[in-house]
Amino acid sequence: MTQQDGPAPPPNLTEHRTTTKEKGHFCMAHCTCGWRGPARRARSLARSDAEKHAGPA
Repeated sequence: MTQQDGPAPPPNLTEHRTTTKEKGHFCMAHCTCGWRGPARRARSLARSDAEKHAGPA
């Protein structure tokens, strides 16, 4: 399950920019809006979470 963390995005930020970060054996997707995906063991799943959050390109 995904969670919403952090402050609201700045009003002029309309594009979601996602990255993945590793912590130990886990990888998590993060977004500039403050969203964070669940910890995943597979990097591909974390990238998929980020793509779903960012929406269509």
